Amino acid sequence: MSKSHLIYMPLGGAGEIGMNCYVYGYGPKGKERFIIVDLGVTFPDMDGSPGVDLIFPDISWIADRADRLDGIFITHAHEDHIGALGLLWARLRAPVYCRAFTSIHARRKMEEQGQDASHVKVTSPWPETVQAGPFSVGFLPISHSIPESSGLVIDTPEGRVLHTGDFKLDKTPLVGEAYDPELWASVARSGVKALVCDSTNVFSKHPGRSEASLGDNITALIAQQPGMVLATTFASNVARLRTLAVAGVKAGRTVCLLGRAMQRMVDASERSGVLTDFPATVPVEEARDLPRNSLMLIVTGSQGERRAASAQLARGKYLGMKMKDGDTFLMSSKIIPGNERGVFRIVNAYSEMGVDVIDDNDGLYHVSGHANRPDLLELQNLVNPQIVVPMHGEHRHLREHCKMTEAAGRTSVLAPNGTCISLSFDVPQVVEYVETGRTYLDGSVQIGALDGVVRDRIRMALNGHAVVTLIMDENDDPLGDPWVETMGLPETGRSGSPLTEVLEADLAKAVGRLPDKILTDDAKLDEALRKAIRQSANDEVGRKPEVTVVVSRLS
Repeated sequence: MSKSHLIYMPLGGAGEIGMNCYVYGYGPKGKERFIIVDLGVTFPDMDGSPGVDLIFPDISWIADRADRLDGIFITHAHEDHIGALGLLWARLRAPVYCRAFTSIHARRKMEEQGQDASHVKVTSPWPETVQAGPFSVGFLPISHSIPESSGLVIDTPEGRVLHTGDFKLDKTPLVGEAYDPELWASVARSGVKALVCDSTNVFSKHPGRSEASLGDNITALIAQQPGMVLATTFASNVARLRTLAVAGVKAGRTVCLLGRAMQRMVDASERSGVLTDFPATVPVEEARDLPRNSLMLIVTGSQGERRAASAQLARGKYLGMKMKDGDTFLMSSKIIPGNERGVFRIVNAYSEMGVDVIDDNDGLYHVSGHANRPDLLELQNLVNPQIVVPMHGEHRHLREHCKMTEAAGRTSVLAPNGTCISLSFDVPQVVEYVETGRTYLDGSVQIGALDGVVRDRIRMALNGHAVVTLIMDENDDPLGDPWVETMGLPETGRSGSPLTEVLEADLAKAVGRLPDKILTDDAKLDEALRKAIRQSANDEVGRKPEVTVVVSRLS
């Protein structure tokens, strides 16, 4: 039997922000036992994935080895770590382990996809551990922008691995567990083979700030506003929701939460016991009757989501509430790269209403949930790992994290998605590259990114679509001229004539020139008609549309 080895391989989240999915394995090559850390999603955009509902990792590699999968461990309840659980579990069918708050969301994800939620197991924090094949795994509390985030202590026959998950070094997070350096130091005292570490804020040069630093600034801001105050943040950032609500009450406002995701997060936090002192709020039915200068709405939609409360208010009215001249919109969040267009659309809509928009350019009303560069170095110095493996970040983040680590005298390895790393040696080695990609949830169907569905949709969006119909008689001669229907193309072109008439005339001429060997061959006839209409449309409107050809032959 070949020698056992310890491997790490990201299938998502390493080389991008979001869609986190990490595989650890141990055993002889080809017979390893595995665990998965996180099953997350990322979100589509109209430019690259029009019509798609969600994007998540292509897990084909580990799904093909699901008989050797001993557990799925979820570090926290953010969508980019838990969002694909219900969608992908049926291909993996392994027990799911997470902490109490996260389990509420994990079970809901499973139930929404018709899966048995009893496969989700609630685990207490370290020092409790779960045995999963050759791995012993414990949940190590760490602060983040959602309650009960945990790093993972992964003990293997070849040493201890610390997988940070998303984290910040906040000793006063207000909701959830504080960063406890003594706890992390005690876990590292016996030695750490590898630190697999969040890279999101590696370019931020100042130490991260605490959630507790925001309250006074936000309270003062709200107290100065003459009209209604609307505030938005990530629905999952329960600590920020509490900070905003407490600030509103201190400023003399009545607080109302708008948006199902936000209400669901507060409810889950209270049910799991991580939130015990959220200020009293009023339902929207009562809020409608209150004076505007005594009301504060905390709403969903910090990233420009079209169906969220902030976007609907920007379009006019939501649940009877309406923004007016003199009101204030506070963005207590950071715009995730790629979401700028949707956010600015809302901001400009509010500006046209006379609403004052206040963002966080000055750093007064938002703190990040991720460790900054000095914090990453602080954690490295605390746990003193033999190897540092950057994860959770775009390629530039991972590379910079490696450079920072090596400048501090430690060993690191750049391992983007699909890179299988052996951690069995003093210096990590790349042992395999695995084809990775994306899976789209398109309506109710999962499709591969390379299946061509979205590619065709983009082509139709860019170039329009034309349907050509031609009837052939019993002698394989055209029965009349072909006719054309178009979508997404101008009605008239350069000639000033109706576009369909021009296309039909050009097609009729093209068909008239075709030899019998093409007229009798469906594939060749299809290609000739497609080529002719694309050329005609390009001459007339400067576009080569996607074409559907329908040839009917009378028998």
